[in-house]
Amino acid sequence: MKKFLFLTSGVLAFSLLGSPALAASDLPENHRFYDEIDYLVGKKVISGYEDGTMQPDRVVTRAEAAIMIGKLKGLDGTQRATNFSDVGKSSKASGYIASAQKAGYLSGYPDGTFHPDATITRGDMAIVLANVFTTPLSLNSGFKDISPNMKAYASISEIVAYNIAAGYPDRTYRPLTDVTRGQFSAFLARGLEPFFKNDTHMKNSYLRDKTKTYSYKSANGEQWINYFTNNSQLNDEPLGFVWATKASNGTVSFFTEYETYDSYDVCYPFSECITDLVYPIQKGKVFNIDNPFAPESTITGVNVSVKTAYKTFTNAVEVTIPYNETKDRDTGYKYYMVEGFGTVKALKLDGTVVSELVKVE
Repeated sequence: MKKFLFLTSGVLAFSLLGSPALAASDLPENHRFYDEIDYLVGKKVISGYEDGTMQPDRVVTRAEAAIMIGKLKGLDGTQRATNFSDVGKSSKASGYIASAQKAGYLSGYPDGTFHPDATITRGDMAIVLANVFTTPLSLNSGFKDISPNMKAYASISEIVAYNIAAGYPDRTYRPLTDVTRGQFSAFLARGLEPFFKNDTHMKNSYLRDKTKTYSYKSANGEQWINYFTNNSQLNDEPLGFVWATKASNGTVSFFTEYETYDSYDVCYPFSECITDLVYPIQKGKVFNIDNPFAPESTITGVNVSVKTAYKTFTNAVEVTIPYNETKDRDTGYKYYMVEGFGTVKALKLDGTVVSELVKVE
């Protein structure tokens, strides 16, 4: 079990008293999605069945998805007539389906039906969650089994960028695969809570822990912190969960970390992306050759020791950007990246510290 420690006191008390998740006969604590389900039970988004089971591996229907989304968003679930010919007032989900349609979270089919008993696929789920959560930024994830002509393409790119869903090691997304109650719970929990977003990170990922704050300083005394936040806007448009950089003078800017099986990139909302590392990591590999936003970079060391004010790392990757007199402001330095920390130190070629990790909490 992942030991989720960020619950509010009310939810924690609910769990300690014996939530349906804890009591469910078919949901052991070592189930992959135990924490996510228990988290949503505390928020009264999901509940068990009358026979004392949770059925985490049962596939989710479109009606069940509407109920969970409706409860999560606080929609009116009062049973009533809907705009769909196959969802009558007597349907348990009719109120949530009607409310979710009105809110723009769910839609039906061209023939006026909703197909409430049809299972929801990973592609359908992506469309729903991109509507439910704030996900204006996207990522070219490079999955082999999705293409721009697919209805769910943009939504998949968005929810992957926001660490709500992830692909498989074979570089597929599997958009036609049905979603289980446990999986749907995980997607919803990741949309709400950074702790669960960490579960989408690849093995040996260079992405930072989204529940922690990272403090940095430079040789001239400048200091700043990076923290993950949902309280972000750019030009009055909400950005959803992104990283914020707060400088010592109080200014705040935003960025995102993206990672695929090909690279680790830092991107600035509605602006450029810069590749900081390419995979697989090999000494001598050159990248950013044709990137107009970043200078040519070379991996010059692997498993390098680098001392920072925070700690000494022994497994850093060294990347060098040689001095280029035509781009002198952006060249002539090296930086060090560590799994789980991103960039921990950057130096000019003369040894002057550009940035250095000083604290993680």
